[in-house]
Amino acid sequence: MGNAARVIALLTALVLLPMQARGALMADPDKLYAQMKAAFEKGNVQGWTFYNQQAYLSTVFNAGRAYSLQRPDDPGYDYLAQTTVTMAASLHYDPLINHEAVPWWVREAALYVQKNNPDPAEQAKAKDLLARVDALEDPIALAQYADEDAAALLQAYPHDSNAQLERVEANWRGWLITRDASWRSLAFVHANEPAFPIANLPSTWGPGFLNALRNAAAGAEPYTQGDQVNAQSVVNRMRMVNAPPIIANVKSQPHDVYLTTLAPADEYFGPLGMSILGIQNELKRVNFMIGYGYTTQESGAAVQIATAIDDLHKVYPRDRDLPQMLLDVYNTLGKIGTPEAGAARTHMRAILTVEYQDTPEAHKLLAE
Repeated sequence: MGNAARVIALLTALVLLPMQARGALMADPDKLYAQMKAAFEKGNVQGWTFYNQQAYLSTVFNAGRAYSLQRPDDPGYDYLAQTTVTMAASLHYDPLINHEAVPWWVREAALYVQKNNPDPAEQAKAKDLLARVDALEDPIALAQYADEDAAALLQAYPHDSNAQLERVEANWRGWLITRDASWRSLAFVHANEPAFPIANLPSTWGPGFLNALRNAAAGAEPYTQGDQVNAQSVVNRMRMVNAPPIIANVKSQPHDVYLTTLAPADEYFGPLGMSILGIQNELKRVNFMIGYGYTTQESGAAVQIATAIDDLHKVYPRDRDLPQMLLDVYNTLGKIGTPEAGAARTHMRAILTVEYQDTPEAHKLLAE
C-alpha cells in the first residue's frame, strides 16, 4: 500500500490513536460513546434481541478502546471497563469467534475490574474472560473454550440463527488452529442438526467449510465414515435451498471489506516510535543482516518491530496491510534462535491466526 494512500487516509479514516503517537487525532471518544448510547436505546426499543446485544457490545468495545488509548484517566473509563466485562460475560465472548480484534482491551478491562470491583460475581466474570484471552497462544485451550462458549450461547439463544452458526463456527475454527480432526467432525455433527441455518453460511469461514463438507460427502480421505454420513446429509439439504450457499452478513464481513482502514504515514508505534515506513525499512534491514549471519545480534531489533506491529494492531485493527506485516515479522523472528524472538513469534502467530483468521496470510500460516 503506497504512502500517498496512507497520507490520504490520515484525513479520512476513523481510527484510534496510541498514547505515544504524534499524528492528528482521528477518533472522537465522545462520538463513539454516543454511538454506544444510541445502540443501547435501540436495544431498549427493539426488545434486546441477540442481535441488539451483540451490536451494543461492539459499540462498547469501540468506545472502550478509544478511552483506553486516549482517556485512560477519564471517569468514563471505569464505566466502559465494567460494561465490557458485564456484556462480554453475558454474551459468552470468545476471541476465536469474535472478529473485532479486542482481546487486548478485554484483558485490560478484566484486570481493571479485578482490581477495582470487589463483587464476587464480577470477579468471577473477569477471571473467566482472562482465561480466554490468555489462551490466545494455546490453540488447544482456545478451541476448548470456543466450544464451551458457543454451546452456552446457543443454550441462551436456542432459536437464533447467529448463535446456531457460531456453534459450528467455533468447532470449525478449532479444527483450523489445532488440526485436531475431532473438532472438524463435531462441526459436521452440529451442521447436520435440523435447525442449523445452512442457507446462511457466512463468506468468511463458509467457503472452506462447504468445501470440506463436499469432500467428506464424496468419501475423500482422511474423513471418517461418520463425517461422510453427516456431510452427505448437509450437502443434500443444501441442494434443496433456494438461496446462494454463501452469504455476507454484518457479523462476518469478507477480508476486503473488513480490512479497509489505513494507518496514516505520520503515526508512530511502539516504544521506539516507529512509523509504518520505519517498520517496513527496519524489517528489511534486519532480514538483510540475518542474511549475513547476524541472527542473535538482531533479536532485539526484531522484537521491537513485533512490539510496534502489536501496538499498530491495537490502534488500527482494520489496516489492510496488517496481516502481511504480521506474517512478515513472524517469518523473520523464526530465523532468530533467542527465547525473546520465540516468544514474540508466538504472539504474532496468535494475533494473525486468531484475530485475522479469515485473511489469506492466516490461511497460509495455518496450512503449514
